[in-house]
Amino acid sequence: MPTATRRARAVLIWAALAAALLVPLAAAAASPLLQWRQPVYIAAGFAGIIAMALLLLQPLLAGGYLPGLAGPRGRRIHRWTGGLLVAVVIVHVAGLWITSPPDVIDALLFRSPTPFSVWGVIAMWAVFAAAVLAIFRRRLRPRVWRPAHTALAVAIVTGSVVHALLIEGTMETLSKAGLCALVVAATVKVAADLKVWAARGPRRGT
Repeated sequence: MPTATRRARAVLIWAALAAALLVPLAAAAASPLLQWRQPVYIAAGFAGIIAMALLLLQPLLAGGYLPGLAGPRGRRIHRWTGGLLVAVVIVHVAGLWITSPPDVIDALLFRSPTPFSVWGVIAMWAVFAAAVLAIFRRRLRPRVWRPAHTALAVAIVTGSVVHALLIEGTMETLSKAGLCALVVAATVKVAADLKVWAARGPRRGT
């Protein structure tokens, strides 16, 4: 592929990714519901939106699909992004706790009457479990690490997408659905590729 074509393709990919990440944030920022919310609640909500955006980045980084971020560099940023995901999830839950402790307690104990809370808690614990698993990755064999990490990633994406779609809040409906669809598509793509890696042996640099 000619150099100019590769550069144009890279620009298009990054532009599309930027739009996929920023449009839902911009649409949420323009929501009229924000004027009725407390600042802490707004911060918690946007932490959740950022978490969804990071869930799109994670499989793209892990699979080496982003121009200039393939191989070890992409996987290193994938680990950093994973740490950031844990942080924004904590901010999201902490903000909701400050706003309404009883609701958060009910959600954590799986006795909340709202179904989206259950899916959110499942996704939260899966995020924490994936982070713990990543800490001990070097002690695990690839045939254990990969399926375990992939299973947790699928749980995170499933829980997060259902959680987001069930909530009628500041996120605009179409941009939210689009972001969720992209997250699912990217996760399915990298999960399918991981099966290929398992069949062919470890990737170089892993």
